[in-house]
Amino acid sequence: MSPLLLRHLWSLIEATQASTLLNLDDANLVQWLLRQLDSQRSLNHQEADLLNHYIRSKLSLIRDLAQERRTAHYF
Repeated sequence: MSPLLLRHLWSLIEATQASTLLNLDDANLVQWLLRQLDSQRSLNHQEADLLNHYIRSKLSLIRDLAQERRTAHYF
């Protein structure tokens, strides 16, 4: 997976409302992120598969970051 694609994914995560990241269940969050990325830049099958596995491995981190943003927003 290219560094550019990873940067694109993490930029998308940072730009996404924390509530979206926190309210979707795991499977729907992975699919939502993949659809967003695919709509912004057409993913080939290999990229989509690699991203699927990568996002699944980072779900806890994604949710932790979203929770931090949500908490910081209230202070």
